[in-house]
Amino acid sequence: MAEIREEMSSTTTTADIDNKQQREKELEAWLPITSSRNAKWWYSAFHNVTAIVGAGVLSLPYAMSQLGWGPGSVVLVLSWIITLYTLWQMVEMHELVPGKRFDRYHELCQHVFGEKLGLYIVVPQQLMVQVGSNIVYMVTGGKSLQKAYNTLCTSPGCKDIRLTYWIMIFAAPHFFISQLPNFNSIWIISLAAAAMSLSYSTVAWTTSLHKGVQPDVHYGPKSSTTPGMVFDFLSALGNIAFAYAGHNVVLEIQATIPSTPEIPSKKPMWKGVKLAYFVVAACYFPVAFIGYRIFGNSVQDNILISLEKPAWLIAAANMFVFVHVIGSYQVFAVPVFDQMETFMVKKMKFKPSLPLRVIGRSLYVGLTMFIGMTFPFFGGLLGFFGGFAFAPTTYFLPCIIWLIVFKPKRFSFSWLMNWFCIIFGALLMVLSPIGALRDIIVQAKGYKFYS
Repeated sequence: MAEIREEMSSTTTTADIDNKQQREKELEAWLPITSSRNAKWWYSAFHNVTAIVGAGVLSLPYAMSQLGWGPGSVVLVLSWIITLYTLWQMVEMHELVPGKRFDRYHELCQHVFGEKLGLYIVVPQQLMVQVGSNIVYMVTGGKSLQKAYNTLCTSPGCKDIRLTYWIMIFAAPHFFISQLPNFNSIWIISLAAAAMSLSYSTVAWTTSLHKGVQPDVHYGPKSSTTPGMVFDFLSALGNIAFAYAGHNVVLEIQATIPSTPEIPSKKPMWKGVKLAYFVVAACYFPVAFIGYRIFGNSVQDNILISLEKPAWLIAAANMFVFVHVIGSYQVFAVPVFDQMETFMVKKMKFKPSLPLRVIGRSLYVGLTMFIGMTFPFFGGLLGFFGGFAFAPTTYFLPCIIWLIVFKPKRFSFSWLMNWFCIIFGALLMVLSPIGALRDIIVQAKGYKFYS
């Protein structure tokens, strides 16, 4: 009798395990990250461009003016090299275990640090970057529309329209676009966004070059006081760190690429990443160096404001920014949707369904719109909190994982490179929030809600 009960218990356990695995497969086939794995290598190129190159590229000349030629050039170029290296590490570690894919950043961390600790290490940071970036894109999209309107509409009959309304206009299409099921379904939007990033960056540096070096240009510190110079320096570090945030979605992008023993996903993914980083360099370096060369320390925090003319071209560039941040919003939102829907199905026991997707995603878009309308100086706030998240997830967490997993020989090139990245990233993490805190205080002084 005991043997029969034991056999029945064993059969029940096996059936439960099989049912659980089947439910997991069905959920993975529904979630936005893993529901489609037919992406081409060039999908990864423009998804990464859209994720990395934000409208923050237009503030790089301003960051250069806060840092100066020497430190500014070193930090900008070093950041490009380090983040390309850490991105390569993540691409390599996507299939660290044979036959298994780490489709999400937290899955890789859970494998290395343990189930609970891996989640605690990366999920709060990842959500801070992704949700925070989405809020910033709400504000950036609204401001771009407002700038284009103000540039073109100069007649006495033109009305001044609040930024709040422009943010609402920018948010409107996202309530519909966000219902697209997965990464591969937004590839056209992402491609358009990548093309726009190259377009407005090119407009910024070519128009600056055409304008020529301004009379009485100066390249000294922007601030006349020592504390001011220190805070400017730290704030610029945060702005540059914010410019390289694509690592927070890289494993999720790679998850959409098919993988076989003959052609693992890392091969087409790395091919796309190399093209993406070439585009990043073509956007960042000319805008930063030429913009600073032309305007010196009088450059505005958005170089398009410094340019002003020709009006039609500056308005067009702002519309390019508008299209770009639509794509950027979606690329950062898809992993958030993935985590939301996983939580609602696994923890809250909802059934995977279209109503769940529509309601959840619409509420998310509405929330980011509301926060963007309420705190349009959120960029400074993101610089403060983001310093704790951008630097670790982008600059040094991949290096820590690499050291734990591969254990390179002490003082070898790999060991030295990883420790250099860790130290550089840790300094960014500690120092950049200090400058961002000062920016928040300055911007919030005369702020009125929904103005």
